[in-house]
Amino acid sequence: MRLGVLDIGSNTVHLLVANANPGGRPLARTSHRTVLRLMRYVEADGSINGQGVKALVDAVTEARKVARDEGVEELLATATSAVREATNGTAVIAQIEQALGQELQVLGGVTEARYTFLAVRRWFGWSAGQILLFDIGGGSLEIAAGGDELPDEAASVPLGAGRMTRAFLPDDPPGEDAVEQLRDHARATLKPFGKVFRDLPHPDHVVGSSKAIRSLAKLVGYPVPGWSGIERMVLPRAALGSWIPRLARIPAASRQELPGITADRTYQIVAGAVVLHEAMRTMDVDELEVSPWALREGVLLRYIESMAWG
Repeated sequence: MRLGVLDIGSNTVHLLVANANPGGRPLARTSHRTVLRLMRYVEADGSINGQGVKALVDAVTEARKVARDEGVEELLATATSAVREATNGTAVIAQIEQALGQELQVLGGVTEARYTFLAVRRWFGWSAGQILLFDIGGGSLEIAAGGDELPDEAASVPLGAGRMTRAFLPDDPPGEDAVEQLRDHARATLKPFGKVFRDLPHPDHVVGSSKAIRSLAKLVGYPVPGWSGIERMVLPRAALGSWIPRLARIPAASRQELPGITADRTYQIVAGAVVLHEAMRTMDVDELEVSPWALREGVLLRYIESMAWG
């Protein structure tokens, strides 16, 4: 069966098309992405302006066309923090659903963390033991931890890279004072979550699963020793910390010349790096491994599971 997952996020509208069967793993066929950086269109009252809504509808319409061309039999359409938190979210959702011709599932932050944790668990397997997960999107940071397929604890923290860029790092490049203000804010915001997650069993694997984290790992990390097949990277906290001042001095247009930093991440990568560094510090994490599976795969896996069990 050919399935599609449409992830309407704060930074991109991303369609993943995969072949899937009950009891099997999803095999990716096509990936289609439109970069929006939706936070640019959020007004002071928290609403998404008309230009942003049009960009969303255009991106969704294009994704729907790609899904049809690819022979998608079932499209699983989801939206995350930018849409769910917009003060005009109900009206925006209605327009998206009209463009899709179907209902849109708006995921809560904790649900988003749980889907992503499921994908990471399946990727690493049961033998991985206790997992601590970080996932940085445009609007929020998801944290989850546990030893089973569903996490023992999951949280969604309003520290997304796009949100923090807009609030603390509007200048290009940002000054040192702005970076320190963001660092202080992230540290204070994460403090109450630190005790909750540190009280859980010590993780056997700390994992990062978002595009921002994959980009940073390619910039400052190293491959998992002795691993063959799909690229596996390790991201050390010390190396990340040493790169933050350098990243902050480079104009956004020039950051894409660095290893791993793609054009759609140039504006938000400094904020993403600061938030990740503070999250790792708060949880006393020295390094993390990068998972190629994340939210979209989690949505697919949960749907495939429902097919298998009826």
